[in-house]
Amino acid sequence: MDILSDVISAVRAGTPAAERVEWRAPWRQDFPDQPGTAGFLVVLQGTCRLIDDAGEPTHLAPGDVVFSPHGNGYALADTPATGDRAITVTLCGGYELTPEWTHPLLRELPGTIHLPARPGRDPGLRAAVDVLGAEIDSGRLGATALLPVALDMLLLYVLRTWFEAHPRHEGATGWAAALADPGISAALNAMHDDPAHPWTVQELAGRARLSRATFSRRFGSLTGQPPLAYLTWWRMTTAARLLLEPAATIDTVAGRVGYTSEFAFANAFKRHFHLAPGKYRHQARTRMDGGRRSHH
Repeated sequence: MDILSDVISAVRAGTPAAERVEWRAPWRQDFPDQPGTAGFLVVLQGTCRLIDDAGEPTHLAPGDVVFSPHGNGYALADTPATGDRAITVTLCGGYELTPEWTHPLLRELPGTIHLPARPGRDPGLRAAVDVLGAEIDSGRLGATALLPVALDMLLLYVLRTWFEAHPRHEGATGWAAALADPGISAALNAMHDDPAHPWTVQELAGRARLSRATFSRRFGSLTGQPPLAYLTWWRMTTAARLLLEPAATIDTVAGRVGYTSEFAFANAFKRHFHLAPGKYRHQARTRMDGGRRSHH
């Protein structure tokens, strides 16, 4: 699994939700801050304005996608030139996130990402928008199973499009630059493919086809942490997710993230989350059960 796919599968909790909303001019709708969620908006028909703290309102047209990775609030409104009773149709939705599993590349994202529907722009993103527009509220066979998959596709295409389009000039740092660097990306994917492997800096440098010193320096400057510190963070994040699997034992989870000793794993996990694995699992399951009940 590549790093971006891994990041999404790790951070998302529960089932994403979406609904088609029809607006008739004149109108305005304020969406409050929702920490712990990531929200998205797709314009299916008509036009509107996105109003947030970034400055001037942003004009939105059919096919435009807006993604709010940190749950920041914003407002939508019809445009001043819109005729009375003119219709705008949007697809609105969101993902519940697990904050302690949030990857640093997601924390780097701006409060609002706007991807205009330009001709020739990422056809995969356009296809995901088309699938969602066709399936939402369609009532057709299989729609219930298809919608979460299509929403995950949308999220991945949004992030891929943003990272690929983000400026990566000479000397740039951050996760956009890290993902664009062939060597660093190769090392990151190796760690994500097999977190249980006893990786060394030398071995990761070999995957990156760089000297040990050059690899360590470049990895740290781009991601903000040394290679093995990142590996430990990813192992602990993976372990936290695995602990929620019904049949998982602490010993099994320890082995799947590279620890031959349950004791060593428990100590590392407690240093990271400030909770023993068993207590973390109990609290996380209780929190998730409470969240499910609140949605019914």
